[in-house]
Amino acid sequence: MNPLKVAFHTLGCKLNFSESSTLARQLRQSGYEITGFDEVADIYVIHSCTVTAVAEKKSRAAISQAHRRNPEAKVAVIGCYSELSAEKLRHLDGVDWVLGNEEKFNLTDFLTAVTPGSKFISGTTAAVHPQPSEMTFHAAFSSGDRTRSFLKIQDGCDHFCTYCTIPYARGRSRSATASATLEVFRQAAATGIREVVLTGVNIGDFGRKNGESLYDLLQLLDKEAPVGRIRISSIEPELLTDDIINLMASSKVLMPHFHLPLQSGSDAILQAMKRRYNAALFAGRVSEIHAKMPHACIVADVIVGFPGEDDERFAETLQFLESLPLSGLHVFSFSSRPGTPAARYAGQVDAAIKKERSRLLQNLTTRKQNQFYNQCKGMAVNVLFESDNNNGFMSGFSENYIRVKTAYNPTLINRVVPIELQTRLRNGVYLYEPVITQQTYK
Repeated sequence: MNPLKVAFHTLGCKLNFSESSTLARQLRQSGYEITGFDEVADIYVIHSCTVTAVAEKKSRAAISQAHRRNPEAKVAVIGCYSELSAEKLRHLDGVDWVLGNEEKFNLTDFLTAVTPGSKFISGTTAAVHPQPSEMTFHAAFSSGDRTRSFLKIQDGCDHFCTYCTIPYARGRSRSATASATLEVFRQAAATGIREVVLTGVNIGDFGRKNGESLYDLLQLLDKEAPVGRIRISSIEPELLTDDIINLMASSKVLMPHFHLPLQSGSDAILQAMKRRYNAALFAGRVSEIHAKMPHACIVADVIVGFPGEDDERFAETLQFLESLPLSGLHVFSFSSRPGTPAARYAGQVDAAIKKERSRLLQNLTTRKQNQFYNQCKGMAVNVLFESDNNNGFMSGFSENYIRVKTAYNPTLINRVVPIELQTRLRNGVYLYEPVITQQTYK
């Protein structure tokens, strides 16, 4: 009898993607067949997100899509939305399992009754951990991409920023030891990928409760170098130490690519958000990176329309960002999350004002990106090419995260190619036109 088909649809952060991939591997090992979400499956797994109202809406839309593809299929909703809104989800048509962020790692156990030749479980099962502070750390890494893997090194957060639901959805900060993390890293490296991205909710907090630090882990990885390229994902500016910056500046393995959540350039807004730094500290971190690695990619997250952000405070943010040597911005409009302190704050900002401020920051990021791409013209870089074939072209990224495009050539997939950045296309993409007889690959 044919195995049951399971399809995953993952929303939200790279952490979710690493976990979905790990869950899919577990199910495959248990005899299930993993198929695409756009295919007819017996079971659909929606790995949900709750960071914004839009993310929740997309999670509900995915449930409806699964039900339309196969009305007889069973649907499991897992993750952050499940953790915070289990009762709401369990009463939606077509939902059979609602699993929180602790229970989702037992997904295989919940599906054991759904085996070839048996009947499906009837009714909705909701299993949500009642005390997120007691959640355990579950290692995970993504697979399936022939080039890159996202490796989960940390989960949860102790910061409790006033706009954020993540500490309630994912629990308190936790991680494995550096040595245990290295073992999982080796498993990811054994799949043949050439690059690993270290991810988590607050990776700068790695190891704190084990008497270790992110710097300790990075030193270990830099020394062993299980793969040739390692990136760090978003890191809080106050947790990005001089030791980490100096190590990355001297390393051939740790890529010069930084993603720093600023959120606001106004100290008054940062204080209202309960962020743990001020604008001066953030500027100092950016200046230190730029001094040690002039061509590093430095991208900042910014939230527009936080309660109390009037024209003057937004102008502070705009002027602050203009003054920094950033490579780009990720701009988000404030989304009021039920149960958070910020949802109750006075001075809520009108949607039209948020949209206009977002437009101004998008214009700024275009200027910043152009400055960065022009600054890098003529640089010698190493590009790791990926497998996607997009209308006869493929692309990859340099160490400092500049996308390079070239004619599709399957022999380039998962290879690191030394090139010089010369011909720039739209949106900062550079063109690579190889001279095959002169080119060597790593």
